Amino acid sequence: MKKSAIAFLFTLFMTFAGWASTTQLNLYIWSEYIDPKIAADFEKQFDCKVTIDLYEDAESMLAKVQNGGVSLYDVVVPPDHIVPAMIKLKLLAPLRHENIPNLKNLDPQFANPSYDRGNRHSVAYQWGTVGVFVRQPKDRPLPQTWGIFFDPKLQPGPFVLIDSVRDMLGAALKYQGHSLNSTDPQQLKEARDLVLEAKKRSLGFEGSVGAKNRVLARTARAAIVYSGEGARGVNDDAETVYFIPKEGSQIWVDNLAVLAKAPHRDLAEKFLNFILEAKVGAKLSNFTQYSSPNKAALPFIRSQDLKNPSIYPPPELRARLEVLEDLGAKTRLYDEIWTQIKAR
Repeated sequence: MKKSAIAFLFTLFMTFAGWASTTQLNLYIWSEYIDPKIAADFEKQFDCKVTIDLYEDAESMLAKVQNGGVSLYDVVVPPDHIVPAMIKLKLLAPLRHENIPNLKNLDPQFANPSYDRGNRHSVAYQWGTVGVFVRQPKDRPLPQTWGIFFDPKLQPGPFVLIDSVRDMLGAALKYQGHSLNSTDPQQLKEARDLVLEAKKRSLGFEGSVGAKNRVLARTARAAIVYSGEGARGVNDDAETVYFIPKEGSQIWVDNLAVLAKAPHRDLAEKFLNFILEAKVGAKLSNFTQYSSPNKAALPFIRSQDLKNPSIYPPPELRARLEVLEDLGAKTRLYDEIWTQIKAR
């Protein structure tokens, strides 16, 4: 009995020792933004554990990283316009390119972005657009305009607004014929008033995934979403469509970045390199239905997705799209307006 007890305790000790020695990657990412099989494949290949925490908007991510997350998480996924602010705040670690040889797989247009020259702190992950996901009325086609949210006469039914300051105000600015990056106080005031009026008629604010699900559940007729949610929603329900409004919209790039105090920096860079493998990049975009910045992945992406203008906008559509810029200190104008919108 004593030998059995000793053997049991030894086994138990070795089990706990194995758990303790398991390397862990802590990923902080948007919801529904990575194929679980990719995480499982990475765990198997590198004998580690991937833990995933989720966020629904970039502002929440940035706030959490600033409040302790910088030393809790290894990899985060900031959008293009947030990367410069995170670099300035010293929240991101410089990437050691020798550990990420698959950087060569990036399409050249994503290899030296204006927001992070030389990919010193970030690597493109997925790209897409902001648009409208709507259940088409059977009696008449909807006009493809932001006016279905901002003009009461064009409202198709219950709708959901996107819970993101730059995306939401950007839609209002575009509807008014202004730049997504306007810092003109009068233009921003008018955009605020448009959103406030729409808020009164809406079902409220949701993240892109939640908004898509409201349309699919038929509790909302229309929603502002990102293109991947729009494409997946259309696949799930043929009565729905995703479109870019005629006034124009936003084109964006989300990025993988390693946090400045990442507890597992080496493993984090291995993860970035893994995601940049051609077939892994294809598996990612086949799951998310967002556009891939990985040129080597394109031959392995579903042909119907590559031909889908909602996922890969043609040149004439891209001409109506604008990139969000880091506005530096003037970002506070948007923050103040967003506080006013949420408070009323």
